[in-house]
Amino acid sequence: MNLPDSNFLSAPLWMVTLLHIVTLSLHFLTMNFLFGGILVVLRAGSASRWDDPVVKKMIRMFPSAMAATVTLGIAPLLFLQLVFPRQVYSAAVVSGWLWLGIIPAVIVTYFALHRASLARDDARSVKRTSLLIALLGMFYVSLVYSSVFSMAERPQLIHSLYAQDQTGFLLNPEAGDYFFRWIHMMLGAVTVGGFFVGWIGRDQVEAYDTGKKFFLWGMVLASAAGIGYLGVLRPFLPGFMRSPGIYALTGAIVLSLGSLHFFFVKKFLPSGLMLFVSLIGMVTARHYVRLVKLQGQFDPASWRVAPQWSPFLLFLICFLVALGALLYMLRLLLAARKPIDE
Repeated sequence: MNLPDSNFLSAPLWMVTLLHIVTLSLHFLTMNFLFGGILVVLRAGSASRWDDPVVKKMIRMFPSAMAATVTLGIAPLLFLQLVFPRQVYSAAVVSGWLWLGIIPAVIVTYFALHRASLARDDARSVKRTSLLIALLGMFYVSLVYSSVFSMAERPQLIHSLYAQDQTGFLLNPEAGDYFFRWIHMMLGAVTVGGFFVGWIGRDQVEAYDTGKKFFLWGMVLASAAGIGYLGVLRPFLPGFMRSPGIYALTGAIVLSLGSLHFFFVKKFLPSGLMLFVSLIGMVTARHYVRLVKLQGQFDPASWRVAPQWSPFLLFLICFLVALGALLYMLRLLLAARKPIDE
């Protein structure tokens, strides 16, 4: 009996890549809102501002944001595995138990966010502890993801690590491959969190000023981490400079600065749009870094393309419906200018 051939792409490479970049950018948007928002709320809590209406609204939004983050994170992972199955699978096997630990970490994080959102107004220690647990859970998930996906770009490293240790408790020992990128992503989340806090609290001077500080300093520190990451990529910079990734990176930097300007003059629509498009630019640049690092070892264009349009059409329909539902839910959440219990 001949087994079916699964060594093909079920859609053109450009379409899979485009869908991966768009869905990953949406995933990062919700994740950044969640992670950055938790940091801002904890900072406000340390200043005894748990009763602030913006803080209350943010805490109530966190469980929904977590659900959106998880949901929007499935599609980009599947698209990545569609094009780079051997690299991602092999890297996940090396970190097997740590990779599987993502599931309980997400469950605990989700529970902690619900615990914080349902806590009484005077239960400040419960809110603080729950948000700290959620923050640690997100730290764990992001670190394991960064380690595994950076390892997937080094097949020879995967081979040597698996030959030495098969316990499944290994992170990528080449921390330079992902440390600065991970820090850049976390600080970028602080930037996005600051934007949303400033936007939601735009009518309150203290809330807007807090969001502005997180937006500004998050962007400054994220830029510093980005420069550090470029320094680590020095052997691959010539190839990256010849790729479209350099244009995506340049555009993302310019749009980020433009977003900061419009935020400071309280023009939130252009600021938010520019911030999101800059996020897409960063994700695109990161995609080209992966291609450059895999040159000579794997070429995605080598895949045979055998389109299967019905699954992709079904995905697009479900994806658009889900986006519409998320936007409607976000509109309902933001429409209530006061906390529910007031």
